[in-house]
Amino acid sequence: MSNNRWNWEVSGFEPRKSPAEQPPSAPAPIVRRYSISTPPIVAHSELVSKQSVATKLHNLKDKVKHAKEDYVELRQEAVDLQEYSNAKLDRVTRYLGVLADKTRKLDQAALEAEAKVAPLINEKKRLYNELLTAKGNIKVFCRTRPLFEDEGPSIVDFPDDFTIRVNTGDDTVSNPKKDYEFDRVYGPHVGQAEFFTDVQPFVQSALDGHNVSIFAYGQTSSGKSHTMEGSSHDRGLYARCFEELFDVSNSDTTSTSRYNFFVTVVDLYNDQMKDLLSKSESGQPKGDLVQEKVDNPVEFSKVIKSALLSRSGDKNKINVSHLIITIHIYYDNLITGENLYSKLSLVDLAGSQTLGLEDDNGDHTTDMLHVTKSLSALGDVLASLTSKKEDVPYENSLLTKVLADSLGGSSKTLLIVNICPDASNLSETLSSLNFSARARNAVLSLGNRDTIKKWKDIANDARKECYEKEKDSLDLKQEVVGLKQALKVANDQCVLLFNEVQKAWKVSFALQSDLKAENLMLVEKNKTEKEQNNDLKNQVGQLVQQVQDQKLQLQQRDSTIESLQAKLKTLEAQLNATVLSSENKSRTSSDSTKEDIESTTVTKKLEEELQKRDALIERLHEENEKLFERLTEKASSIGSQLALGAPPKLQNQANDISRNDSNNKEQTTDVVPFSPKKPDGTVALVKPGQDKIKSTPAGEYLTSALNDFDLEQYDGLAAISDGANKLLMLVLAAVIKAGASREHEILAEIRDAVFAFIRKMEPHRVMDTMLVSRVRILYIRSLLARSPELQSIKVAPVERFLEKPISGRSRSSSRGSSPGRSPVRYDSSFKNAIIEDHTHGFKVNLKPEKKSKLSSVVLKIRGIDQESWRQHVTGAKLREITEDAKAFATGNKSLAALFVHTPAGELQRQIRSWLAMSFDFFSVSGVDAGGGATGQLELLSTAIMDGWMAGLGAAMPPLTDALGQLLTEYAKRVYNSQLQHLKDIAGTLATEAAEDSSQVAKLRSALESVDHKRRKILQQMKGDAALLTLEDGGSPIRNPSSAAEDARLASLIALDGILKQVKEIMRQSTVSIMSRSKKRALVTGLEDLSLQLSSLLEIDHPCAQRHIADARRVVETIVEEDDQPQGTSRAISSELSGGETDVTQWNVLQFNTGSTTPFIIKCGANSHSELVIKADDRVQEPKGGEILRVVPRPTVLESMTLDEIKEVFAKLPEALSLLALARTADGTRARYSRLYRTLAMKVPALRELVGELEKGGGLKDVKS
Repeated sequence: MSNNRWNWEVSGFEPRKSPAEQPPSAPAPIVRRYSISTPPIVAHSELVSKQSVATKLHNLKDKVKHAKEDYVELRQEAVDLQEYSNAKLDRVTRYLGVLADKTRKLDQAALEAEAKVAPLINEKKRLYNELLTAKGNIKVFCRTRPLFEDEGPSIVDFPDDFTIRVNTGDDTVSNPKKDYEFDRVYGPHVGQAEFFTDVQPFVQSALDGHNVSIFAYGQTSSGKSHTMEGSSHDRGLYARCFEELFDVSNSDTTSTSRYNFFVTVVDLYNDQMKDLLSKSESGQPKGDLVQEKVDNPVEFSKVIKSALLSRSGDKNKINVSHLIITIHIYYDNLITGENLYSKLSLVDLAGSQTLGLEDDNGDHTTDMLHVTKSLSALGDVLASLTSKKEDVPYENSLLTKVLADSLGGSSKTLLIVNICPDASNLSETLSSLNFSARARNAVLSLGNRDTIKKWKDIANDARKECYEKEKDSLDLKQEVVGLKQALKVANDQCVLLFNEVQKAWKVSFALQSDLKAENLMLVEKNKTEKEQNNDLKNQVGQLVQQVQDQKLQLQQRDSTIESLQAKLKTLEAQLNATVLSSENKSRTSSDSTKEDIESTTVTKKLEEELQKRDALIERLHEENEKLFERLTEKASSIGSQLALGAPPKLQNQANDISRNDSNNKEQTTDVVPFSPKKPDGTVALVKPGQDKIKSTPAGEYLTSALNDFDLEQYDGLAAISDGANKLLMLVLAAVIKAGASREHEILAEIRDAVFAFIRKMEPHRVMDTMLVSRVRILYIRSLLARSPELQSIKVAPVERFLEKPISGRSRSSSRGSSPGRSPVRYDSSFKNAIIEDHTHGFKVNLKPEKKSKLSSVVLKIRGIDQESWRQHVTGAKLREITEDAKAFATGNKSLAALFVHTPAGELQRQIRSWLAMSFDFFSVSGVDAGGGATGQLELLSTAIMDGWMAGLGAAMPPLTDALGQLLTEYAKRVYNSQLQHLKDIAGTLATEAAEDSSQVAKLRSALESVDHKRRKILQQMKGDAALLTLEDGGSPIRNPSSAAEDARLASLIALDGILKQVKEIMRQSTVSIMSRSKKRALVTGLEDLSLQLSSLLEIDHPCAQRHIADARRVVETIVEEDDQPQGTSRAISSELSGGETDVTQWNVLQFNTGSTTPFIIKCGANSHSELVIKADDRVQEPKGGEILRVVPRPTVLESMTLDEIKEVFAKLPEALSLLALARTADGTRARYSRLYRTLAMKVPALRELVGELEKGGGLKDVKS
């Protein structure tokens, strides 16, 4: 077909035609004649007009006929493709039917296997439940937590795994040690994983359909919450139970059965229920509780964390409230119709301590009463169940009422008793053990030895039967697995075929859409051609009318001329008569003078009329030529569009990229104006400024098409070339359609795919190199528009790339010495020029045509000017110039830079100017014959431009094309410029001195920011490695060394630490009196800081030395006291008693020490942001009343001895000293730091102070 080849429709490139096919010769130029006879001229002009109009109509009819033939061929191709698609779709449909039958058979086999397995699984569940029931539905475990650092020795022992021995310390009895027996006892060394192995059977029972409840019982800080919640590295029962449920359910789930899990979280406080998953503010459930569906352990952890966060409002309420987390288990079996529901309740009970704490309002006493009531009710229910009483008191407490369906019957209950091993909690430990022993002693007993033996035999038989059932179940499961695998393979095949069908439908739909669009386009073309024909007819009619009017005017002027000629003849006869009559000479002399004057006047009028007639004929000829040019342009545009097989809009836009004249819109080929502003961040190569590139449907389609282009799918190089060139045309069309605003985004999105496609196709030499050049120029100009680093690049003018041939050489010798042999001199002062030092020019081998004498006679007979004929350039010569230009441009980076930096229209204008100046026979002064000088210059400049464009896109394996090499060089230059710019900024920052800590922080932040940007650029360079690497190596990207900047950054970090320590010393030096030892310690610290100056650079020494000197002067001005214990205490005592104690709000804290009454301390803050406490002077009676004191900061005690610290604490309430004092000074300072933080965190105004102390190391002993 004609649309498989490019047809640019350029005048002068048409193939040679036979004499029979040649069109009529161009009309001869209208030359002014001085003959008086006019009828031959009028007949000749009329004949020329008719012949030109007839020729144009004939050409239009031929092109309409070709368009119709192409439409018929495209229609037939569409019909054939539709039939092929339907046949392939039928085959795929039949194959899908066969696969569907196989799938149904596999499903039926799976259902039958499932029906066989279901009874075995149910029997297994029944036997497992009977085994657990035989062992007892209520189990009691005892767990002991490890000792803390500040606790005394342990009072519990573990004789075996079922007994715990407690030393009561009662000397009145002979054996103060008391033993308790449980189902299982765990020591402090047992971890969460080992502990969960004994809890796992209860989780399995819950999954089998039985309700299970697990309680964590014990006093506060006995390890209940750790057992249930665990930590980040050692998970508790919450996470482990759900993970076990999830894993077991996944292994048991089949295609016909499914498990679903829901979670509810409830907090019971003072017999009031609060739904922690409810979004209401009160949290009180108005109806059913909120059940949150969870599908995996991660979602379960998120739900539990959110519930615990909503619960952690008041820490005091957490200790006196019950947390109930219930996992609801739903099981559905589609074959047996079995629907099971069970739940697993995990209960974290409130603290069981019997010590009643009471504040001013007595709220805590009420909370403890509710806790005692609910725990007593739970004990009564467990006792009633284990003793098999008929009346179970579930209604005595909301706790037992909520868990009534999980206590008793076939449900399973596990009570985990947590105890503290230290002596201070002996009473609470005994209370917890007695409570649990009460529940266990009534547990169902297995009876005497005979009964035990009987139950053992039953258990062994059940195990054997269960083993056999499990073996059968495993065989059936293996069979089911095989069926599932076969079903999966069938499903995969179905998916593949379905995808293939979808692709076929998409291709068919796309082809139908294309055909519809082409049909509409052809209809529109036909309509447009009809309109053009009508316009042409109207124009022809107007021209005929104008010719007739002009004929009438000529006839009138001819008649006037004839009358004037008659007058001239009459005058001549009269003059002859006067000459012959000599007799009347004197009489007729005056008359002859008048006759001469009249004859001269008539001659002038005649010449004026002839000039007017010639001007009218020339204007008519010009109008005919303009009409012919318009018709030729329309016909050529329609023919080129039909030849390319693309829409007119797309073809015009594609031609605008390559054929830019002075009237073109060069928004896609001209250099975009540079922005003088330096970019803040790194500049990506042909990528948008955002880190994340926006995807568009057009970009995704083009990327997929370029990446999926397979050479093996095409038959022959012609088909491959056609497919590759169409893809490049689609790229250009997509960029043009995106417009100037979105051009950069679409280029960035398809960049990698375009470059990979061009590199893949280069070795095959099948691409249109002009298309490759246009794509390359788009990317280079996009890089230029966003890279100010490339603004200073200058290229040589076009005159340096053009050269006249040396005179005396033949045409063959000119071509034999490869284009561009002789060097061209140019100004090498361009610092940033891209072209090489030895640039060769392209020899334009043009010579005026020499004609023989016979040709001259023929041209004279035809009325053609010989000088105009010398300006004519043949099509063969144009093709030769194009090929030479292509060879000259191949691999020429200098010419590539000229194309990139110069608009196409301007470049072609410069070439035309050079041709007109370099070749005299192209003088524009003559008339247009055979195209004229102006037309021939246009053809020559277009031929040179096309040849250069084709050569710049031609690759020279193993190297890429010239434009690709230029793009790589520009990219390297951009990266080098950016890295050097960051190097300069960092060097400036590295040489700037800092005066204080704020400037140090700013310089450090600035250097870190520069380092971050540099790393970002290096990371981006790794992504562009394929673009930045050429086959010949090329110049590498220079990465400036950053050793000096890194050294300055390390110095600033060290300087920042020194200044912070100096600031802390200055803060400690704000007192007026200081002990000698503390002052000596501060001076020693300053000397140590002076020794650290060796780690700094010289530029940072003055700042550090100045701050250290200022701190030394402040420390030396402090009055020091003798090294006596009372000296320090006197200074601290004066500080404690002299502080301001005006507190606006008090916060109350209670400390349980194991005695009968707790320590109650009120704390607040004064106007100087100091911690003020108010408490009783003494702990025991008489308490001596409340006293107010300003509490010293922990940093005050750093250099004190233990005796000095005790003297300071003597001025404070006794409760504070008892809580803080330890055996050593270091231990006292550590405990006091923790106590100070606890008190200060209760005061909102002091929380920022606590943060500053932690950052500065003032609370370094506090465990976060």
